[in-house]
Amino acid sequence: MIKNIIFDIGGVLVNFSWEKFIGKIFSDENPELVRRAAIAVESNWDSLDAGEDPDEVIAKMIACAPDCEKQIRYWFSRVGESISKRDTSIPLIQNLKSRGYNVYYLSNYSHYVMYKNPAALDFLPYTDGGVFSCDIHITKPDRRIYETLAKKYNLVPSECVFIDDLQTNIDGAKAFGFEGILFRNYEQAVNDLNALLKSN
Repeated sequence: MIKNIIFDIGGVLVNFSWEKFIGKIFSDENPELVRRAAIAVESNWDSLDAGEDPDEVIAKMIACAPDCEKQIRYWFSRVGESISKRDTSIPLIQNLKSRGYNVYYLSNYSHYVMYKNPAALDFLPYTDGGVFSCDIHITKPDRRIYETLAKKYNLVPSECVFIDDLQTNIDGAKAFGFEGILFRNYEQAVNDLNALLKSN
């Protein structure tokens, strides 16, 4: 029986798309330059989520595309704008808790991004807790991050369902013993979740 609902954050409980944001703030720049800046950011983003020092991560990004240093530094100065709250998150959490479920978060997230936009995480007090990758230096889909959450809150894997917008993270959760729902959009995810809860 499912007792615990576990949510990813970026792309699930908050809007987050750094790729689109790069394109937006550099819309007047050379597309090829922007493309290489985006590749440099993407190839090192996991290091930020794993809790590595932001200055070191930025330096690695710049090393991947030295002629894009200005763009990379400017993007990082505004990274908080690539995240925005979803009005559906708090009501969803409240609804699930009113039905007797525990609600947790499990997210690849960095201290740097938290600092840049803390308001986006306004739903955190409504949850029963969770784990940020930056706090334990482990990112999804590493099995240890699911295990850390389960041990921290005494969760039985078969009693948990994990909702994430990346299939690889869902696969990691299932390998650990969680149920999994791939988030494509809010309506689909809620419908799939309710169907699973009903079947349990």
